[in-house]
Amino acid sequence: MTAGARIYRGLSRREHAGWIMGLTPWQALICLALAVPVLWTISAGQFLDALTLATICGFIAVLVVVPVRGRPALRWLWHLIFYQVGVLTGWSRWQSKAASGAPVAPDEADLPGVLARVSFPDGPPFRDQGRICLIHDTGEARWGATAQLTHSGVGMLSDAQCERLAARLGNLLSSIGHREGIDRLSLLVRTVPDDGTEYDAWRTGHEVPDAPGLARQATQELDTVIGSVSVRHEVFVTVSGREDALRKPAAAAGGGIAGRAFALYRVLDGLEDPLKALGAQSVAWLSGSGMAEAIRTGFNPASAAVLTTGQLRSTDGAPGLPLAAAGPTQAPPASPRAYTHDAFTTVSYSVLMPEAGTVFGSLGPLLAVKTAGERRCLAIHYEVMDARRAARAVQGNRFRTNVMTDWKSSRGFATTATDEREATGAQAQERAVAAGHSLVRFAVAAAVTVPRHWNVEDHAARLENDAAGRFRLLRLELAQDSTFVAACLPVGIGLSRLRGGVL
Repeated sequence: MTAGARIYRGLSRREHAGWIMGLTPWQALICLALAVPVLWTISAGQFLDALTLATICGFIAVLVVVPVRGRPALRWLWHLIFYQVGVLTGWSRWQSKAASGAPVAPDEADLPGVLARVSFPDGPPFRDQGRICLIHDTGEARWGATAQLTHSGVGMLSDAQCERLAARLGNLLSSIGHREGIDRLSLLVRTVPDDGTEYDAWRTGHEVPDAPGLARQATQELDTVIGSVSVRHEVFVTVSGREDALRKPAAAAGGGIAGRAFALYRVLDGLEDPLKALGAQSVAWLSGSGMAEAIRTGFNPASAAVLTTGQLRSTDGAPGLPLAAAGPTQAPPASPRAYTHDAFTTVSYSVLMPEAGTVFGSLGPLLAVKTAGERRCLAIHYEVMDARRAARAVQGNRFRTNVMTDWKSSRGFATTATDEREATGAQAQERAVAAGHSLVRFAVAAAVTVPRHWNVEDHAARLENDAAGRFRLLRLELAQDSTFVAACLPVGIGLSRLRGGVL
């Protein structure tokens, strides 16, 4: 008798978990400070003034404490104000330089939103793959590179095979934690409507002129029925490292962009075998034109057919898509619940892990396309913490759970099942880190893209239905343009900086 699939639990732990009644220390201190003037006026016998202060301070406490769709109400209000200011002033409206008639440098990316802080310089040649396009995120001071994988997927694998892949993924992440150059790995899978461009080109070159008419008719009917619902999958992996971690090896390699590229290449050279152990048949690091095509098809899925046709008809040595043409032509002000780019609209979500745990490959249904012309994307962003940061994080988490358990016991409160689960998980996590394992931050984003004239809410509801009972989808309102980048584009943006807190 074979065992069932292994369930992975403890994936929903928040980085900034609350100490007192679910409040973070800062929230608790603010609430305490708001209560002081109310208590002071009550002690002075000024009950009318105390009622007025209680109303004002209570409203402020509600803004600080009450969450609204994953964010405190005060932060939500702050984001709403900035969003409205951006819409009224036109800051959130974007148009490419080429569309406005401005001069454009072919090797400089012209991208909207958070992508404006990212540059894509070409590195020196890497083995036999030519030059690799580097990703320089100036906002977070990170350098990275993206590879496109050829992978057959995990949908048809047995539970034992999935367990082996999960173990190999864990080994890969653990090895990243012991490397000095990189600490983040992002995996992006997105569906591509198969318009039959490659198949048509193949048929043109292999068609038999004297084929029977009935055979031609049957082939055309099959092409019409099967081709309209066919989809392909693109798989990208992006690795990146911090500027402070690459500075010394880059200086030893000559400094500048080339020095950082050589420091990054040493790590990339050791990643291909682990990626192939995960089932990848090929690993191709993207050049500048390859990165431009990956970003362009992310914004405009319909451009994939044009780019594929151009590649099939081009001769050797023909230049690819320039970086200046990677972005959309225009992007109107993003609505609070969706992001429009060229002739398409995207709704993006943050995928929250279930408390009951999940199994390897359970995210697959989020990529199940329901309608021809629809595109779905799924991105998983990992950040492997070094040994010192991981030890500090698990010790802080263990200290917090112990303090809360002791405080409840001293006050006569019963320990809940949630408290016991957190205490057990913190202890197991501390033991794992002490044994040499790595601690990983991660975030999961999903998105659905449809033509602009379609009702995007219907397709968003279908994505939510596919996640129901498995995961919780949090629609990141007022930040749909940034979430689109995290879910649909292979640039490694998707995890915020860690400013304290534990997993």
